Amino acid sequence: MANEACPCPCDIGDKFEYGGLGQEVQIEHIKAYVCKPQSSSDKAIIVIQDIFGWKLPNTRYIVDMLAANGYIAICPDFFVGKEPWNPTDDRATFAEWLKTRPATKTNKEAEVVLKYLKEECNAKKFGIVGFCWGGIATHHLMLKYPELKAGVSVYGIIRDTEDRYNLLNPTLFIFGEKDPIIPLEQVTILEQKLKEHCETKFEVKVYPAQTHGFVHRKREDINAEDKPLIEEARRDMITWLNQYI
Repeated sequence: MANEACPCPCDIGDKFEYGGLGQEVQIEHIKAYVCKPQSSSDKAIIVIQDIFGWKLPNTRYIVDMLAANGYIAICPDFFVGKEPWNPTDDRATFAEWLKTRPATKTNKEAEVVLKYLKEECNAKKFGIVGFCWGGIATHHLMLKYPELKAGVSVYGIIRDTEDRYNLLNPTLFIFGEKDPIIPLEQVTILEQKLKEHCETKFEVKVYPAQTHGFVHRKREDINAEDKPLIEEARRDMITWLNQYI
């Protein structure tokens, strides 16, 4: 699922057999997975889940990757206890399921997490990364919170309206060329709208031959042809964060 205008559940891809290096914590009304770097840091990244929820090992792998690169990384449950999408669920129910989990109604949870990072982790610099549903949420939050100094929205497109493009800080948008859920025409429209309305730095990058979920739902060790682009996208994500945070 990526486009609010035409929602569609997506394939979970390669589910990682990964336990995680961090820990689960309770932050006010939500739970979260947190991983901290070996050396103390005042830089933090909020990672927003896809439709498969905050416990997906693939997403926790990305959280730990960010921590290994010097960030306090946190993946909160932005569904606030509601069940994530299950690949065995009836696709005919997806639209109704999604209505109860709007990606553009995430401000309250973002504020709780920012407060936690400031008060409990002593973080002073913040960025945000989101995948699929979380990519939409990332785009939304980069329009609302100036303290988020960098954002990376990974295969998530917010609905096409005029007030969705004036990003407050630099944002990288990552897409796959062969994504059946986000056609390239939508990516082109997004880039055109950003050029018209966005006053800060942004980049829209399309990775050749890649499909939806390639950055975090494909295992590079069993997808040899895709491995260089999976790794490139992950490097691009980290480079972008390093540059602006």
